Amino acid sequence: MDLGLTGKVAVLTGASKGIGYASALALAREGARVVICARGREGLERAAATIRAETGAEVLPVQADMGVRDDVRRLMATAAGHFGRIDILVNCAGSSPGGLLLDLTEEQWWASMNLKFLGYVRAMTEVIPYMLQNGGGRIVNVIGNDGNKPAYWELTPGAANAAGMNVSQALAEQYAPYGILINVVNPGPVATDRWDGLEKQMARDRGITQEEAHRRAVRSIPLGRICRPEEVADLVCFLASARNTFITGAIINIDGAQRKALMDC
Repeated sequence: MDLGLTGKVAVLTGASKGIGYASALALAREGARVVICARGREGLERAAATIRAETGAEVLPVQADMGVRDDVRRLMATAAGHFGRIDILVNCAGSSPGGLLLDLTEEQWWASMNLKFLGYVRAMTEVIPYMLQNGGGRIVNVIGNDGNKPAYWELTPGAANAAGMNVSQALAEQYAPYGILINVVNPGPVATDRWDGLEKQMARDRGITQEEAHRRAVRSIPLGRICRPEEVADLVCFLASARNTFITGAIINIDGAQRKALMDC
């Protein structure tokens, strides 16, 4: 299936590793030109070099922190200045600390909302004017199923993710007449460094080993395994592509029908 991504310009946040990196690689393989950003320069340059080597695509790495509005503005201006347009935004940057209510600090709550929620809002605010100039675009917000499958040990990500879904659906309605399609992808557990950290946090909170935390996570997923980043990236690619002509405002779980209550057993 030709996704119609050849020559498109895609900006991906949090793309030095994990789902963001897998999505950048997948888009590049489909012929897109990709702008990847992350806070760490070394990992960012390494990711860009690998994507270039594997796909031959043009890759522009831009060091930026989605928690800082000026950085987000500079990212979009740099991308548009280099390529002349922005067709696609994939929001992946940001993580939130797991933890129980009585253990979480005020600073952790604010940090979660600033990066995981407001970082996505900043990126959309800065990219939409460029898409309006182009006559349309695609935005895919990779958020997470904590927002619509709440769990008491994932409070800060759940709150940030629920807010992100709300704003995404509201903006999808507002900008659909202008040809900008905005969708949410909600992964459950995905085999990334981020998930490894969450397993460790879960193990500490419950006084169990990480191996037991992992076993409970797998048990919560009827498919019987943790998702691969590439599986999320495939969905991202379709939603970002020209083949998606009528899906907007959607919230799509990619979590193997996870039942979070089983993680607590």
